[in-house]
This record gives sequence, structure tokens and C-alpha cells, in this order.
Amino acid sequence: MSAEKRANIAIVEEKLLSDNWYHLHRVTFDYTDSKGHTERMHREVYDRGNGATILLYDPKRDVVVLVRQFRMPAYKNGHHGYLIETPAGLLDGNQPEEAIRREAIEETGYQVRDVRFLFKCFMSPGAVTEIIHFFAAVIDTSDRVAEGGGLEEEHEDIEVLEVALPQALAMIESGEICDGKTIMLLQWAALNRATLG
Repeated sequence: MSAEKRANIAIVEEKLLSDNWYHLHRVTFDYTDSKGHTERMHREVYDRGNGATILLYDPKRDVVVLVRQFRMPAYKNGHHGYLIETPAGLLDGNQPEEAIRREAIEETGYQVRDVRFLFKCFMSPGAVTEIIHFFAAVIDTSDRVAEGGGLEEEHEDIEVLEVALPQALAMIESGEICDGKTIMLLQWAALNRATLG
């Protein structure tokens, strides 16, 4: 199958199920498969906008800056809910680089200088429209210009963590770090550490 292959679909109906926080739609569509058979299908699609995340790495100390915050969906799925993550947020109408600079300072207090775009991807394409843009930035202690911790008006309660990169990688194995975007960025850092310093 070609990477450029496009699904042969015709959307029949989109019904808004919820717009309390983001948007949940029930999409009815006709899908024609690779053998030419057409089936009517229904899917629920959650649209929360696109986002960005960043790996903040201090090569002098071999440290990454992470955040810990409560996530209700993780809690509802049997986790204690406090996830260790790379700083991240929704684009909120901004370009990805602009958005991640904003999120880095809001969440960690670090003002990033040079931001390096790495890649973008769908994180849960079976149900969620969101594309995440991944970035990395080299920082040092002089770049911490604020306390971080998130925005009070958004009721954010974010703990800033500075973790040695080898320890952060071990925390993936132990299950202490179980957030997908964070695992991807830490694995990228392990493979590309030499290019970050």
C-alpha cells in the first residue's frame, strides 16, 4: 500500500455529541475498501485541537526538565493519575513553535532560546484528531526565568522535575514514566544525545 494512498470515503453525517470542553462527533461515512466493497460505518471522533511538546535538555548536567501533573483519564484507567511528562500544550491558534515556547515557560519557568523541530505525529488516531508537534531545546540554569507550575487561572498544579537523562530512561522501564510523548522524546534523546550538546 502506498504511503500516499487516500481512503475512499464519503461522509454521510456528522453529529455533535458533546462540546463541553472539546468536541466529540459521531461520524457516519461510506468506506470503500481496497477490494471495491462499500460499507456504511460509524465512528466517534474527539477533536481537542493540535498540540506541541518539548524536550528540555541541559547537556552540562545531563538533565531533562519534566513536569508532573494529575490526569483524570489516567486515573479513570487504574493509574494514580500523576503523570511525569515533557512540557506540552494545545496550540490555541498559535504556530507550534510559538505555542511550545509559551508552554515551556508557563509549565517549567524555562525560557527556551533555540527550538529544534523534530517531527509530528498522531498519538491516538483511532479516536482523536490531535496531531502533536515534537521539539527539543538545549537549556541551562540561567534560562530559568520564572517559577513555572502552570497558570493559576487554568487551575494548573504542575510540579517541575529535573531528572538525569539516564534516570529518566530507567523510569520508562520501571513504569514511573508511562506517557507516550515523553517516552518518545526521551528515546529520541538517548539516540541523539551527541547532537544536543
